[in-house]
Amino acid sequence: REITITNRLTRVSHTVASVLKDYSRLITLSFKMTSLRSLVLHNGSPRERMLVGVCNPLLDISASVDEALLKKYALKPNDAILADESHRPLYEELVANHTVEYIAGGSGQNTLRIAQWILPERNITSFLGCVGNDIFSKTLEEKAREAGVHVVYEYSEKDATGTCAVLITDGGKQRSLCANLAAANHFSTAHIEKPQHKDLIHSADFYYITGFFLTVNVDVILTIAKHACEKNKLFMMNLNAPFLVQFFKEKMMSVFGYIDILFGNDTEFETFALEHKLAEKDNMDMKRVALDITQMPKFNTNRQRIVIVTQGEKPVLVAHDGIVTEFPVIEVPKEKLVDTNGAGDAFVGGFIAQLLQGKPFESCIKCGIWAATHIIQMYGCTIPENVKYEEW
Repeated sequence: REITITNRLTRVSHTVASVLKDYSRLITLSFKMTSLRSLVLHNGSPRERMLVGVCNPLLDISASVDEALLKKYALKPNDAILADESHRPLYEELVANHTVEYIAGGSGQNTLRIAQWILPERNITSFLGCVGNDIFSKTLEEKAREAGVHVVYEYSEKDATGTCAVLITDGGKQRSLCANLAAANHFSTAHIEKPQHKDLIHSADFYYITGFFLTVNVDVILTIAKHACEKNKLFMMNLNAPFLVQFFKEKMMSVFGYIDILFGNDTEFETFALEHKLAEKDNMDMKRVALDITQMPKFNTNRQRIVIVTQGEKPVLVAHDGIVTEFPVIEVPKEKLVDTNGAGDAFVGGFIAQLLQGKPFESCIKCGIWAATHIIQMYGCTIPENVKYEEW
């Protein structure tokens, strides 16, 4: 009988220990989810030239087309590539055979225009990129300044301002981007070494550089990233396109350790997972992938990396501190969906607008969702008139 009682007590003890362990895990999970939602990455008010963004300023030539045109130029829906010789006739064909919209674009410049739309004051963000000395660059600068972005272009005499063909299919649900960088390709390290530009970069507290800029000048990215790391400032990047993950892998990984916040969509992160053997194609767990990326080596150990995955109609995933949190998106009726081009740029812009105002992390994500929701109801990354952000 004594042995039986002892065994029962042992089992009860193990059960209680197991329950306490599960309870402790539940409390920890609850705390982490709460801490993510209420996490504030910046305490303070926005000020002029607080964030510096770097990317390729491009004039978007946007049109709704059929899939035959995509096949003709070996393009894929919901993808982005750099133009080569085979794509040279595409731009003329678009203008000749379709109703086109000319929209001030370039992923990073789009993002800062959206951020300034929501921010309370002008010139809180600054943008660096290279353009030609032509009418297109004047249009780009005019649109950026109208939106409140402080523009610091480098002007190239070697080439014209870059353009991007935006091919919209499937009733606005899919977009294929084909970018001819032209002058954007000539951004020089010397431009950021000019005293006034170096002062601009050093006076900022936040940095956002798109993955697209990896094709142009990785030394510029490293210079800014190292400064951010040394001064414990926040450095953000975006995967932007599968081809960058695949064909500019070495350059991407040379800056990866500096990234505090990484943005991208599920297609881009899936490509990243395959390239880095984080998952198999037929066993892709996006939450697990996002968590694994947060644990990849990082130089600034004062803060953990945050990975943000947009998934179209599905919830936004945020991985941080061993936990993935889902944020539902706003449903847009099919008849109101116009163009998904710029949705990702708008999401980051909304996020940044709240980040610079010292808002909790949840507010940053929700503003990103709100901004993307409005932009997909417009052609290109066009800011709607008479619409102001209200927290929801």
